Amino acid sequence: MKLKTIEVEGKQYAEVQDGKPVYTHDDGQTVAFDAPGTVATISRLNGEAKTNRERAEAAEGKLKGFEGIDDPAAALKALSTIKSFDDKKLMDAGEVDKIKAEAIKAVEDKYAPMVKDNETLKGQLNSHLIGGAFSSSKFIAEKFAAEGPAGVEIARALFGNSLKVEEGKVVGYDANGGKIYSRARPGELATADEAIELLVESYPHKNHILKSSGANGTGAGHGAGQGGKNSVSRTSFDGMKPDQQSAFIREGGTVTD
Repeated sequence: MKLKTIEVEGKQYAEVQDGKPVYTHDDGQTVAFDAPGTVATISRLNGEAKTNRERAEAAEGKLKGFEGIDDPAAALKALSTIKSFDDKKLMDAGEVDKIKAEAIKAVEDKYAPMVKDNETLKGQLNSHLIGGAFSSSKFIAEKFAAEGPAGVEIARALFGNSLKVEEGKVVGYDANGGKIYSRARPGELATADEAIELLVESYPHKNHILKSSGANGTGAGHGAGQGGKNSVSRTSFDGMKPDQQSAFIREGGTVTD
C-alpha cells in the first residue's frame, strides 16, 4: 500500500479525499485513510486486550485452588452430595450421637481385652503382695498358735480383706474403713506386719489363735505370774491402758521390740 499522489505544476502532492490522504492498495483499489479513526480503534483494542489479560490472570489465580483435581465432574458431584445433607435432620434424628457412640464402642471393643488382661495381672500382683505380707510376717511366725503355713493361712483368711495394695505398698484398714497408722512412727502408715498385729489385737477371738504366752496383748490375764516368761510386743504394750501396763510389769511381763 502506497500513498496516492497527484502532480500540480510539476510537483507531487498527496491526493486528499474528504480531508483524508488516499492510499492505493496492492490490488489497485484506492481508499482514503482515516488516521484519527484508526488511532481510536487501536486505543480501543489495546484497552480490550488489557481487560482480557486481567480476566485471564484472575481466572488462573482462582484455578490454582483446584490444583490436583483430575476429575472436575466427580468433584462437582461430591459437592452436590454434601450439599444435599440436612444437618438439622441429622441432629433431630440423633444420627450424630449414634455415630459418636458407635465410634466409642469400636474403640472400647478393641481395647477391652487389654484392659481385662491388665486388671487380671493387677489382681494377681496385689494378691501376691498381700500373700507375701502374711507369709513373711514376724508377728504371725512368733505369736500364732498354729505354726508355719497353717498360721499364715488362718491369718490371711481372717484379715486378708483388711489389707490393700496402694501405690505398690500394702496398706492396712481397720473395721471402720480407716487406714491403720503406726504406733511406733506416729503420723506414718503402719507397715504390713504392724497392721497385721494391730488387726489381730482388735480381733475379739484373738485368744483362740495366739499362743497362750502373751496372747491377750491388752492385759496381763494370760500367762501372767510365770516368772517373767509372759511377753508382748512394743506395739501391743503401747496399746494397753496405763493400769494394764502397770499390772503387766508387776506380774513379770516383758516387752519385746
